[in-house]
Amino acid sequence: MQALSRYQFAEDFRYDLVAGISVAAVALPVSIAYAQLAGFNPIVGLYSSVLPLVAYAIFGTSRQLIVNPDAAVCAMIASAIGPLAAGDAEIYLSLSIALTFLTGLLCIGASFFRLGALADFLSKPILVGFLNGIAISIFLGQVGKLLGFSIESHGIVPRLLEVFSKLPQTHLPTLAVGASSFVVLFISLRFLPRIPAALVVLIVAGAAAAILKVDAQGVAILGTVPAGLPPLRWPTFPLEHLPSLVADAAGLALVLFTSGTLTARSFASKGHYEIDVDRELAAYGAANIASALSQGFAVTGADSRTAMGAAAGGRAQVTGLVAAAAIAIVLLFLTGPLQYVPIAALGAVLVFAAFSLFDVKALTEIWKIDRLEFGLAMITTLCVVAVGAINGILIAVAFALARFVKQTARPRAEVLGKVVGLPGFHSIERHRSARTFPGLTLFRFNAPLTFFNADYFKQRALAAADAASPGLQWFVIDAIPISDVDINGLYAFRDLRKALEARGATLIIAGRKTEFLMWLREIDLYRAEHEQRIFPTLRQAMKAYSKAHPAELPPDEE
Repeated sequence: MQALSRYQFAEDFRYDLVAGISVAAVALPVSIAYAQLAGFNPIVGLYSSVLPLVAYAIFGTSRQLIVNPDAAVCAMIASAIGPLAAGDAEIYLSLSIALTFLTGLLCIGASFFRLGALADFLSKPILVGFLNGIAISIFLGQVGKLLGFSIESHGIVPRLLEVFSKLPQTHLPTLAVGASSFVVLFISLRFLPRIPAALVVLIVAGAAAAILKVDAQGVAILGTVPAGLPPLRWPTFPLEHLPSLVADAAGLALVLFTSGTLTARSFASKGHYEIDVDRELAAYGAANIASALSQGFAVTGADSRTAMGAAAGGRAQVTGLVAAAAIAIVLLFLTGPLQYVPIAALGAVLVFAAFSLFDVKALTEIWKIDRLEFGLAMITTLCVVAVGAINGILIAVAFALARFVKQTARPRAEVLGKVVGLPGFHSIERHRSARTFPGLTLFRFNAPLTFFNADYFKQRALAAADAASPGLQWFVIDAIPISDVDINGLYAFRDLRKALEARGATLIIAGRKTEFLMWLREIDLYRAEHEQRIFPTLRQAMKAYSKAHPAELPPDEE
């Protein structure tokens, strides 16, 4: 709203007008296709493309983001609602509207608790794997539409087996329409790069279908698309489905916020401005509530439409408002020609979108950098295809959390030494030439010290102390990586101090002196002796040791 209030109409509107019309040209065919993907009448896709744009323009912080239907979100909706609706189209739509409404409420609630950091919760490998899984699911779901028969199975293997078993039932006119749509797509991309390829396909396929009357040959077409703006009403649904809908809404909110924020951040970086992730949460919530109230489904930041707006010169969220107005005009006056669009042409558009989603380059990069993260991406892909988008992302998040906990609960613990020619102190495990110091052990624990790693910290510290015995006098802990200490960590420090004193050694802490002393004062455990046992840096701890034990260190270490 602040950006709109400062909008410079005379300077910017002509750019946003052109950009908004360009966005609408992309959004129209894509929204219709994604409505088909999610299992709705095409008009629902257009309903989802009007008020959400207005809501985001009011509450969002990105100048360029276009909020619209998204392939991954639509696949998640179908995965969540399909089993609950049991084939009833009216209940399916009602449950989807309720799911969208609940998703919006959760986003707004999360914004009040400033949970914008959730945007970083899904790692790059999980997102790559998730989108690749969605791409495979979309492809498998559209094969039947391209070949002219329905596919009832779920999961990658059952679907493939059903497709192969039904190949003799292929409807040749439908296959011809689908193949021709692919040809038009590639020709449009090659020779008309400035015109949205999906729009070209829908116009050409719709015109050809009307002229050739392909529906008389058994080719499925969209049929009558009702004109007019959507009625505004509250969602209604059977209350016994509420627990399942809330759980699905939580997963959907996480994915759409993460995905949309990635798009918003990418364009904000190119435009040299910042977004507020907490306000973005509220904006996504408002957009989805607006979609639900206008009988639409869940939306998020759409990268293809955002890219079109930016490429066309859009300067502010007025681009989205113009796009919303253009789509509203189509809803009021131009729905008639949509009835001739063949379902196979929409299938071709969705398969093309699926290929665009599948990111082989990112998978290759992840493989080169970290094989475990590559494995996580592949597990996510397989889970999405095998058990659906919602369950797949939850399983992947569980794996990621397990790995995070393992990394934090069992971090690297190192003994440090001096390497000739290198400043500072370095792990003797990674630097075989590193020299340790007589009577002194430098120990580094690379994690916060909390309840799930306190015992491990104590075990590794005592093991390092035992390896240095006999003659150990100071056991110095590099506290810089220890960014936090809870009560279990405090007990671990106390037990370690007593164990070292039993060995005739002194526990010394180097780094975060001010933080440790303030904390000890707050919990009323400060003692004057702490001033002599806590140092600001490892270097100062070394100097203090050399003064207390001048015979122990070589001259160059004093």
